[in-house]
Amino acid sequence: MSKRIIFGIVGVFLIVIGWWSCHYSSSSDPSSSSGGETGRRGSSGGGGPVPVVAGTVAQKDMPIYLDGLGTVQAFNTVTVHSRVDGALVQVNFVEGQDVKTGDLLVVVDPRPYQAALDQAKAQAALDDVTLKRQADLRARNVIDAQDYDTAVANAQKSKAAAEAAQVNVDYCSIKSPIDGRTGVRLVDIGNVVHAADLNGIVVITQLHPISVLFTLPEQNLQSIFNTGGASGGLKVQALDRGNTATLDEGSLAVVDNEIDQTTGTIKLKATFPNNDLKLWPGKFVNARLILETQKGATVIPSAVVQRGPQGTYAYVIKPDKTVEMRPIKVARTEANLALVESGLKAGEQVVVDGQYKLQPGTHVELTSPQGQQPQPSQQSAQAKTPSGKRTKGSK
Repeated sequence: MSKRIIFGIVGVFLIVIGWWSCHYSSSSDPSSSSGGETGRRGSSGGGGPVPVVAGTVAQKDMPIYLDGLGTVQAFNTVTVHSRVDGALVQVNFVEGQDVKTGDLLVVVDPRPYQAALDQAKAQAALDDVTLKRQADLRARNVIDAQDYDTAVANAQKSKAAAEAAQVNVDYCSIKSPIDGRTGVRLVDIGNVVHAADLNGIVVITQLHPISVLFTLPEQNLQSIFNTGGASGGLKVQALDRGNTATLDEGSLAVVDNEIDQTTGTIKLKATFPNNDLKLWPGKFVNARLILETQKGATVIPSAVVQRGPQGTYAYVIKPDKTVEMRPIKVARTEANLALVESGLKAGEQVVVDGQYKLQPGTHVELTSPQGQQPQPSQQSAQAKTPSGKRTKGSK
């Protein structure tokens, strides 16, 4: 190999080494802008204030309640049956119709029963005339007392037979026994119905008011009794399955007289007006029994409460923007709110989010919850000119 080629290779190698040295020196220069920015971020992450979301300890009325899974039941349910045998000749209701007590629903062919009634009335009239004749003869001692007594019994028997026939005729007109809503018709017009049929003609359910049957653990029984729930009257809310919407508000009607030993629960029944028909028989709901309302309770978001070896505690933000780890006593948690018995006062600031980065004495910076939009003033302050430079307001 010639000396010229060797010198060329060495020269290229030296050029590469020189370029790499210059590039490494410029990228590691602490005065560069990227290095300065990294240094500032490192300083902020290591010794700067920790961003947290803060909340305020509030004082307000706090309802104390018990939740249980319940089933909606009609206040009254009646399966309408025929009490006589015969063909249906009239159907006077529409499926799903609201009916009142005494409304005529269906008519069973009354002709056979009407004929029996007419015959019974005729026999009763004849026996009544016979009784009058026997009474006149008995007054003149023409007949024996036994004949007169027989005439009296025959008259009474005929009258009772006429009344029984009248009852059967009345049974041909089947009326609604309650206020409610009819369901699907089970027998069509023209079919023969019998008093012994099991299915009935139609089912009527009373929807105003309506009942909810729900269960609670037996451990809650004493709390219910202490608030006067044994005689009913406590407020009950019916909520949807997600506990997000209140369907209706009613009152406790009855506490069952025994505990189910299989499940360890007690049955309770509440009554609701159901004016908007949001409760429907057979529907599953969450029943919320309100025991009492604690006035002026100290409450915080449930996310504030932290748990450690020594019990529950919360990070309290002091006026100098440092945090204090303070032990607290939580009575109960309801609807994402914790009821605090001791340890906090109304108006104090507490950390809602970001506790995992804190220690006692840590400086904090209050931030908005994640996903919250910045204020319009902040948006305008960060606006840029068309050339890409920030306006004076951004300096």
